[in-house]
Amino acid sequence: MTHITDTERKKALILRLKKVEGQLRGIQKLIEEESDCEKVAQQMTASRKALDKAFYTMVGCVIAQGEVAGDDVAAMLAKFS
Repeated sequence: MTHITDTERKKALILRLKKVEGQLRGIQKLIEEESDCEKVAQQMTASRKALDKAFYTMVGCVIAQGEVAGDDVAAMLAKFS
């Protein structure tokens, strides 16, 4: 099992996830305020893309640490993508 040990990468990943968290709260507020469905969908798409970016940042971290074989990284991508 691999862990994110690089302090800068960890900070960047946490910051990205906090931004996603803020986007999700914004979506909840839009829904509570009965905003236009298209606007809600647009924000959901943006949040999903931001979360995908966080995932690929984490995968990049795993690769950079060099502790996981290439085939295992590929299997992880196939499993979670």
